[in-house]
Amino acid sequence: GLSVSNDKRTLFIRLHPEARWHDGVPITARDVKFTVELIQSSIRFRGYFSWVQSAEILSEREIAFRLHSELTISNVFPLSWFPIMPAHYWEGRDPTRASLEPPLASGPYRVAEVRQGRYVRYERVPGYWGRDIAVNKGRFNFDQIRYDVYRDATVAREALRKGLFDAWLERDDRYWATGYDIPARDKGWLVMDYLDHREEIGVNRVIALNNRRERFQDPRVREALTLAVDFEWENRVLRFGLLDRAMSNFAGAPSLEARGLPSEGELALLAPFREQLPKRLFTEVFEFPQSTGIGRNRASLERARALLAESGWRIEDGVLVNDAGEPFEIEFLSVDGADQRTVLPYLGALKPLGITGRIRLVEAAQFVHLRQEFDYDAIITQNDIPAPPIVFLANFFHSQSASEGQSFNASGIADPVVDALIAKAVKVTTEEEMATVCRALDRVLLWGFYQIPLDAIAPFRLVYWDKFGRPEREDLAVYKSPFPDGWWYDDTKAARIEISK
Repeated sequence: GLSVSNDKRTLFIRLHPEARWHDGVPITARDVKFTVELIQSSIRFRGYFSWVQSAEILSEREIAFRLHSELTISNVFPLSWFPIMPAHYWEGRDPTRASLEPPLASGPYRVAEVRQGRYVRYERVPGYWGRDIAVNKGRFNFDQIRYDVYRDATVAREALRKGLFDAWLERDDRYWATGYDIPARDKGWLVMDYLDHREEIGVNRVIALNNRRERFQDPRVREALTLAVDFEWENRVLRFGLLDRAMSNFAGAPSLEARGLPSEGELALLAPFREQLPKRLFTEVFEFPQSTGIGRNRASLERARALLAESGWRIEDGVLVNDAGEPFEIEFLSVDGADQRTVLPYLGALKPLGITGRIRLVEAAQFVHLRQEFDYDAIITQNDIPAPPIVFLANFFHSQSASEGQSFNASGIADPVVDALIAKAVKVTTEEEMATVCRALDRVLLWGFYQIPLDAIAPFRLVYWDKFGRPEREDLAVYKSPFPDGWWYDDTKAARIEISK
């Protein structure tokens, strides 16, 4: 249970009396303190518990968090995001190092077997301490769950079609549209379905322009690069019309999206920064250009050309150059060959503007190094923000995270107005206040053209063999699909498929 002191400066936590680690040792306040202090020592995650000044152990099952300021909504959410870690297990071990030794845990499953590069097998824990807690009723029905590793998605799809494993999350639009037209699907044995999840909002793919580099620091240049994106063409030709454009940094949460003109509440927040913001923010509705999806979007390219000219770039012999004669070049850093399907058409659209572009495809370790060193012009990344987003705003958009290689601020956004709005966001105490400040922040980010949102976060696409029982009212799971926790094995369905093979 949780309780808060009258001055809202202390948060008390009491642990469940039956909570146990898999080795039988009770989960204690010492484990909670160990976990919070470990998170606070992490560059990437420390912001989620920066509001905790100190942790005081009151008893085996009780701990008090002393806070820097009054408790807010944003402080409470991280408590459910990070699992408690066993202090007695990690003594003498480094929790930041990768290992093939399964760590000690406390949940309904334990790691039973690991074959590096092949699979991980989980087994249900007999006598799991939390089995009869109300929130767990009807969940964790499988005795074993195995995750197979495939290095090639094409091979994995063939394995699924042959029934070598049961379920696959399809992320490629081409195969979702055309890859499962097989007899098993016609007979109802192989099922394609959407899994709704609202735990995350935001942008599935975003072109992150590296604003740390001089050529991207002029907002007119960034707007020109945004205008050159023809999302409708890509969606029609390459994505089978399956995607929706992300019109907001908080796509999927309508109450947080900047729509129409600023509300009175937003204007009150933005008024002190009016001189630092573009005038259009207060007088125009923000919209990305839309094309017919056929041919070039000439109107947008003409506007982009004019903006580049205003910012001091000119075309000489077909090449866009600045006053020093330096050509405008843009290099996309990528670790995923699939990025080429988005980047190559975009570079083709930039060519008439005189901009030379290329893709630098590297292996994973080099990508991580270059990403942390900010050694790129642009990358395609994912801005999927856990909802509600308040706690994560700084890691995605604050100037401090712009200099931290492990942050999610790939664009290097460092705007004092954004910083000020984030400072207000983390102090909100109501949902209405949260919505207002997020809409104001979204508006500032969009009109700053710091990054180019492409498609919005969408439901997961699941392809599975119909051998499972499912809850009748999965729609009651508002934030997360009950797959696989709430599903169960159905012998009758499974036998039907086996007999027919």
